[in-house]
Amino acid sequence: MGFTIGGSRGTREFRSGVRRRGRTSECTAVAEYTGLWGWDVVPGARAAGPGRDCSCGDPGCTAPGAHPLAFAPTVKAGATLDEVTEAWGGYPGAAVLLPAGHSFDVIEVSEEVGRRALVRLERMGLPLGPVTGTPDGRAQFFVAPGAAAGLPHLLYRMGWDDADLDLRALGLGAFVTAPPSDRAGRGPVRWLRPPGLDCAGGPPEARLLLGTLAYLCHRFRH
Repeated sequence: MGFTIGGSRGTREFRSGVRRRGRTSECTAVAEYTGLWGWDVVPGARAAGPGRDCSCGDPGCTAPGAHPLAFAPTVKAGATLDEVTEAWGGYPGAAVLLPAGHSFDVIEVSEEVGRRALVRLERMGLPLGPVTGTPDGRAQFFVAPGAAAGLPHLLYRMGWDDADLDLRALGLGAFVTAPPSDRAGRGPVRWLRPPGLDCAGGPPEARLLLGTLAYLCHRFRH
């Protein structure tokens, strides 16, 4: 993945070094994502105010505060804190966006289902990747790339293809807003399960989680 995890000591030293340097929270978060977890990061627009106008300046923006900034460079996996600070300096206050489809895809369900699924999956001892909670009540499970393209087939194999499930997958071309950024002016995104060394080598295959997520979506649908 273009970077090396040196164990928990390396993680602690990285984070303490970040604090000593006193960089912005966005820069420190981006540097952790690129340097520790091997993810690309893209500066994104933000929405604010009563009308949630988009910082991109387009009054007709169809995704206010939830899209990459035009012409903004991708901060590549492996970028150091200094490299991140230099790149982010041209886009102060930008949202932190993670492009799906390369290091991970995402399976998204309601936060209620997501929280119940996390408890059940952990009890079952199944591998888990990071999970975000969004301000509009969604839980986003990071899974191995290819899940979005393969979701219909997986649901068919598991017998859930005809069910009305509040479940979708995000893959190539989609972007996930990451902490500490707000999403579309509605509030901050947070970690329900933060990234860690146990999943740094790559998130789990979607098939390992999908049965539980689909069952709980069906059981707790409103």
